[in-house]
Amino acid sequence: MKAVAVRDGGKTAADLCIIEVARPETGRGHVLIRVTHAGVNRPDILQRRGLYPPPPGASPIMGLEVAGVIEQIVPDPQWGDDIGWKVGDQVCALVNGGGYAAYVSVDIRHLLPVPKGLSLAEAASLPEVSLTVYANLIEHGGLKAGEAVLVHGANSGIGSMTVMLGKAVGARVIATVRGAERIDWVRALGADVVIDTAAGDFIDTVKAEGGADVILDIVAGDYVAKNILCLKPRGRLVQVGMARGNTAEIDVTRIMQKQAILTGSMLRPRSPEEKARLTAEVRAKVWPLIEAGAIRPVVAKVFPFAEVGAAHAFLDSGAHSGKVVLEL
Repeated sequence: MKAVAVRDGGKTAADLCIIEVARPETGRGHVLIRVTHAGVNRPDILQRRGLYPPPPGASPIMGLEVAGVIEQIVPDPQWGDDIGWKVGDQVCALVNGGGYAAYVSVDIRHLLPVPKGLSLAEAASLPEVSLTVYANLIEHGGLKAGEAVLVHGANSGIGSMTVMLGKAVGARVIATVRGAERIDWVRALGADVVIDTAAGDFIDTVKAEGGADVILDIVAGDYVAKNILCLKPRGRLVQVGMARGNTAEIDVTRIMQKQAILTGSMLRPRSPEEKARLTAEVRAKVWPLIEAGAIRPVVAKVFPFAEVGAAHAFLDSGAHSGKVVLEL
């Protein structure tokens, strides 16, 4: 089958190429998906550069989310006969690796149906952002109706999902973007306040809006100290990315004064059982919002599989608003 490989160290997007490899084995309790589309995400770029190695036992091929068609099912006898899926079903899924390939083996508990009315390309843009944002905004951040959430990089996949899910649960959404051309796009998603950080710092504006109960941050670095200043008493700062680096200097006194909570998480290192639990939560709580139109997929661009290098370069440039998807 065709799959993406990395040559010459992966320092640039031009180091990606298409090769032929064997189909993955489908173990007990897994399904084989014929991939039609794969989401392109920041962790893929980090893995290409050798900065985000796959966990033990995971495919070395990049790609953390896919959409496609079930080709084979290998059931686990303990489940009985009713497994809820059949060969030929259209599905999408968060995977532990291997998404940039014609076929991928997936734990059957991690499957999600393609939401009604959506294309497979749109479905491929949903698993990573849906699970990441639900886990961090709702579970770790505890966002509730009537609270205020601040989200950075609101034009990104994670950011745009945070805006929409925040509004769907009844929160006030304050968003930051870099570049005035993105303000209207983020407002159209439902953000109440959009701040252009290219024109100035966000702290004064957020404070003028009353501060944030929850902050979802993909930036880190010097943003961490700034975020703490923006928190309301008992506010929660949830870290899900490190675009500006994984270290920060903060005034611990501010955390103590505000009784603030600093937390965060990654999806990839979680156990299969934890991912199964989270997938079930997302299917029950987020999928109905997607099918009702309260949350919609935001696909910036779909690239042919052979242009995977161009897809990485586009994402790496920061010129996108929404998700980048590969079409096989």
